[in-house]
Amino acid sequence: MAKLYKKDILNFITHLTPRRVWNALLLVSSYFLSKYLKRPIQWGYPMTLSFEPTTACNLRCPECPSGLRSFSRTTGNLKEDFFRKTIDQVSKKLIYLIFYFQGEPYINPKFLQMVKYANKKGLYTITSTNGHFLDKKNCVATVESRLDRIIISIDGTTQETYEQYRIGGNLSQVIEGAKRMVATKREMKSVLPHIVFQFLVVKPNEHQIKEIYSLANNIGVDEVKLKTAQIYDYKEGHSLIPTIEKYSRYKKQSDGTYALKYSLVDHCWKLWHACVITWNGIVVPCCFDKDAKHRLGDVNNNDFVDIWKGEAFNAFRAKVLKGRKEIDICQNCSEGCKVWA
Repeated sequence: MAKLYKKDILNFITHLTPRRVWNALLLVSSYFLSKYLKRPIQWGYPMTLSFEPTTACNLRCPECPSGLRSFSRTTGNLKEDFFRKTIDQVSKKLIYLIFYFQGEPYINPKFLQMVKYANKKGLYTITSTNGHFLDKKNCVATVESRLDRIIISIDGTTQETYEQYRIGGNLSQVIEGAKRMVATKREMKSVLPHIVFQFLVVKPNEHQIKEIYSLANNIGVDEVKLKTAQIYDYKEGHSLIPTIEKYSRYKKQSDGTYALKYSLVDHCWKLWHACVITWNGIVVPCCFDKDAKHRLGDVNNNDFVDIWKGEAFNAFRAKVLKGRKEIDICQNCSEGCKVWA
């Protein structure tokens, strides 16, 4: 598995160009300067973009707006027109493209065609799926699209455990889909996509962490990633919070309530190198703005490059530098706290 992981790293490196590396250096430099001066400075363009293929999903996971059907925004599929228009503007400096925000990507019938287009632009491409749509046709189309990395969410090694979070899901179907993807790669003599089992560690499945590595190895999956779970109502405790503190974003306090393990810092690397574009073209700061409340622009009406360095985006960066505790989507975020804190 470690050898296969190295292959993915080498594949990623092949997507780098002098222009992309220089842009990344500009982003890092302007980020640190912004931290020091306490005002937003943005010299580069994103090296990461997340596009949302769809908000639709077949499952009903309890801590997911798609699963809860709790969006105030409408449900729909990403269209190729403004996807291509946006990619054309930034592809020479962009390094990798994430085809995921909310929803199940394979529900969008044009999803893999957009992956193909990104691949032609020399971009490293990633998607995250719940694994229920990996039939033979989709596996062949995925390999043909040259998708670089596919993350398959598999949060349990038995159906009883798995369905406690992946409500409405069928573990056998996910495992068979993963086996099919491994077999299709071999049949088509392809090293792509790099297949990852993502295990969202919650209390019901934390006893199966060792088993997920064994399952992945038996199937031929390339990598296993353990992920901590975001819990919306965590302060009074929750049945999904792991008892193994290492895998929890929250820590029990002396009064019995829970708080984030990491203290909030007034900066966030994500806002300097990445952002998210919803299925209908709304630009939002990051993946924590699941309901697209903080709208920084619309690629249907403006060029993305103008939005990236525009007034609304810089105002949000300034707000983060002033105090993340005042921003709702930052209050339950652990990711921004750990990067160059």
